[in-house]
Amino acid sequence: MQTGIIGLPQVGKTTLFRILTKAQVDAKGGQTTHVGVARVPEPRLLELAKLYNPKKITYATVQYVDLGGMQKERVRDSLASLREVDAIMHVIRVFDDQITRRLERLDKDLKKKSDPLLVLEKNVLEKCKTHLEVEKPLRELELTAEEKKPIGGFLFLSARPVLYVLNVGDDEADKLDTAVERHKLSALQGRPNAAVVAVCGRLEAELAEMDESEAAELLASYGLKEPGLNRLIRATYDLMGLIQFFTAGEPEVRAWTIRKGSTAQKAAGAIHSDIEKGFIRAEVVKWSDLLAAGGIAAAKEKAQVRLEGKEYIVQEGDVLLFRHSG
Repeated sequence: MQTGIIGLPQVGKTTLFRILTKAQVDAKGGQTTHVGVARVPEPRLLELAKLYNPKKITYATVQYVDLGGMQKERVRDSLASLREVDAIMHVIRVFDDQITRRLERLDKDLKKKSDPLLVLEKNVLEKCKTHLEVEKPLRELELTAEEKKPIGGFLFLSARPVLYVLNVGDDEADKLDTAVERHKLSALQGRPNAAVVAVCGRLEAELAEMDESEAAELLASYGLKEPGLNRLIRATYDLMGLIQFFTAGEPEVRAWTIRKGSTAQKAAGAIHSDIEKGFIRAEVVKWSDLLAAGGIAAAKEKAQVRLEGKEYIVQEGDVLLFRHSG
């Protein structure tokens, strides 16, 4: 899953990207596009690892793309890159003329012959056009599953979910929880497919250079329990409708990423397609129950481990063991 970071020049996008991904890039990114991976913070993995003492711990990740400053001369190239991302961090208002051109073509085709699919596409595009003309992004337009099908290939930028990042100064680093309200951006929080997170970029940059104990001490001095970037990454996850499940054993304790609402069989496919195809059953236990029991054997004795079929909807934090014919 990719999140594109956009905005005007000199607003700290590349610095934020560098802190998130630990990538060694020039903080004054200019016109350069960077791609990097951020580890999803997950303390539950460390707790599970205490039970199994695994050889390896693998975290889930989110990919970020820093598109550099949105200078006028390179906006077209930047927007082309954005079509590949799943969500947008920051906001840019884009009114593409795709809809107008396509409607003109549909009118010509429908004059030649009537086609129910083309009629549906025309009706949906006209609805989109009306929505955009009153300066509302398509992420706020409610469409049925049937209506979404004919326009799926258009890759409208304003249909992407968006994460607004409020970069505050040092004097507000200890007031992040109220920053959105104080800056009168509360209205953004209630908008469909959108979220708002406040961070202090300078503080995050300083934390990134410290070891764990020093970072904890600095956070405590501001009355904070965790870096703002942890909340930022989790917000990205939530915005894209993603959850994590875990697999645990002596070889490896690992977090896996799936879409919210995924079935057990679909979750098996996140590990390997052969496991999905040969799916038989899944052993399921809540991560908290597993930890409280002190191990899988004890959890089974307490009847906390269930056998679920392929239609079971995986829940956030489930620990799964797949039985399969592969």
